Parts: sequence; C-alpha cells; structure tokens
Amino acid sequence: MNSESKKQLNIIVLGTAFMFMFTAFQTCGNVAQTVITNLNQTDFHGSGYTSMAVIYGVFSASNLISPSVVAIIGPQLSMFISGIFYSIYIAIFIQPSTWTFYTASVFLGIAAAVLWTAQGNCLTINSDENTIGRNSGIFWALLQSRSGQSKMTKAVDAFKRSIKLCGTKEILLLSITTAYTGLELTFFSGVYGTCIGAVNKFGTEEKSLIGLSGIFIGIGEILGGGIFGLLSKNNRFGRNSVVMLGIVVHFVAFYLIFYNIPNDAPIASIHGTDSVAFMEPSKEVAIFCSFLLGLGDSCFNTQLLSILGFLYSENSAPAFAIFKFIQSVCAAIAFFYSNYLLLQWQLLIMAVVGFFGTLSFFTVEWKAPAFVSKASDYSSI
Repeated sequence: MNSESKKQLNIIVLGTAFMFMFTAFQTCGNVAQTVITNLNQTDFHGSGYTSMAVIYGVFSASNLISPSVVAIIGPQLSMFISGIFYSIYIAIFIQPSTWTFYTASVFLGIAAAVLWTAQGNCLTINSDENTIGRNSGIFWALLQSRSGQSKMTKAVDAFKRSIKLCGTKEILLLSITTAYTGLELTFFSGVYGTCIGAVNKFGTEEKSLIGLSGIFIGIGEILGGGIFGLLSKNNRFGRNSVVMLGIVVHFVAFYLIFYNIPNDAPIASIHGTDSVAFMEPSKEVAIFCSFLLGLGDSCFNTQLLSILGFLYSENSAPAFAIFKFIQSVCAAIAFFYSNYLLLQWQLLIMAVVGFFGTLSFFTVEWKAPAFVSKASDYSSI
C-alpha cells in the first residue's frame, strides 16, 4: 500500500470511528430533554438543556488548553481517553442520578475539546495542500510538532498562538459565522427534537418522530458533506455559493418550523402541548425541516473548515481551537436560554445571527488572498 492510499485509509477509519461514537452521543442529546422530563417524576431532578449547556460551557473553556494537552500526550492517546468519557456519559442514562449526570457533563466537556483537537491533528498528518478541499468537511488541524522541542515548550507555544490570533480581523469576522453554527447546532441537536416530541397533535407517533427527525438531520448532513466537502475544489467563488445556499436553506426551515410547531413546544411540560401554530401540525413538514437543518449545517461547517484550512494551513492549531471555543460558547448559551425562550424568539435569534454571519463570511472570502499573507506571519510566533 502506497503512502497516499494509507492516508486515505486512515481518514476512512477515523471517520468511521467518529460516526459510531457520535451516532450514540447525538442520539442522547436529541432525546435527553424528552427522557429527562419523564424522569423528573422520580427522585431524579435534572434538565437535558442544562446538561448540554454545561458540556458546551466547559468545552469552550477547555479549548484554550486542548492544543497543549494534545501536544504533551499525543493525538492517539488523547482520542482514546476522550472516547472513554463519551461512553461514560452515555452509560449514565442506564441508571441516572442528578449528581452523576451533571458531573459526567463536566468531564465530557473537557474530553470533547481534547478529542476534536486531536482529531484535527490526525487529519493534518493525513492531508496535504492538494486534499484540503476534498477533506474540508472534516478538516481541522494542529500545527505539526517541530523536532527537538520539549513537550512543555510545545504546550506553551500552542497556547500563545491561540491568544495571538484572537484579535486578528479575519478571526473576528469569522467568529460571527462560527457563533451562528453554535446556535443552530443547539437547535437541531437538542431543541428541535424536543419540540417535535412535545406536539400532542402528532398523536401516538410524537415520540418516535424524534428518532426519525435525527435520521433526516443526518441525511442532510451526509448529503451536504459529500457534495460540498468531499467534492469541493476549494475555489473561492464556490465557498460563498455554498454558504449562501446554507443560509437560504436554513431560512426556509425556520419559516416552516415557525408555521408548523407551536411556540411553547421547547418548554412544554411532560404532558406536551395541545397548542397549534399557524397551520395544523404536519409530520411531513416537521421531518422535511429536519433534513433542511442538517443540509444547511453541513453547508456552513464544510466551508468554515475549508477557509480555516486555506488561511492557516501552516498554523491551524490555534485557529481550530478558537473556532471550537466560539462555537461551544454560543452552543452553551443557546442551551441555557432554551430552558426559557419560546420557539419564535429562538428562531429570531438564529435568523439575525445567521444573516450577519453570512455577510462576515463573504467579507473574509473576498479578501482571502490578503489575509493569507498576514496569516502566514503567525506560523513563526
């Protein structure tokens, strides 16, 4: 097996492993609030939204140190240990108690930051400048280690680069787009499934529709990742077109959800809601919106990863850490306010941030050549 074939195999194995792990985790996130609402009749007292807010809050803080952790213990061991914590969190649902549920959420937040940073390192090792476009859907990278550096020196160096990049114009502009991906991640991975499960007008199928919604979100993600990630040629005009498609798809989804799902669905009690929005709730429309949410999310994420790989091909560790930091902070905030805000206000927040995030992405993309020359300066920090 030649070198290129081995790299491709490594990416396939890594992607398959993440598919299995996040199939389990995303399923937990999708049904957590619905399941826990029923458990709260017992001695258990918790909130799926709050758990996710804790996970993403800790995740965001841990992204500041995750490049240093991976630099010290290496990507393979980092992913192995992090994967164990994902399994522990999922296992908590077998016999949950309030303190173990929230404690596991804290440790999972730390593990998630390390896991995704280590994943980026492995992808970098198995990618080159000719495969950035093809791998943009999964491209996150850490700067390759220099020969002769001590582990502590590498850890401090990785941290310094992250801080240095925070104030750059391109990162500040892309942070608005990244913030939007955090908000809509919260919505499609936790809130929307809860909304569907709370609509009594869907009849006896309301709870089973949560799983079907997750499947169609996944179909949208896979379709978008395949078309816009694996087949991307990484040209500048193409990135803007895909992001434009993503925001249009999401706006259509938000409009249909607003008309189809009752406003009190995200915060409904265990008995659900008998309210009606602007149309009689339609299961077909609800599932179609799930597909649109997944498709739009893949449009934004593949192109964000692509442009970060393009701008920081020699210095991607801090850029990746900042990307995950901003995304997870906004996801944590969104999970927190999901406990209180009606559906219409959650949709409005996403629509406004998505609009400005699209404009900021366009600005960076149009000025990408100028930014690349400046970004290369940070590789020597």
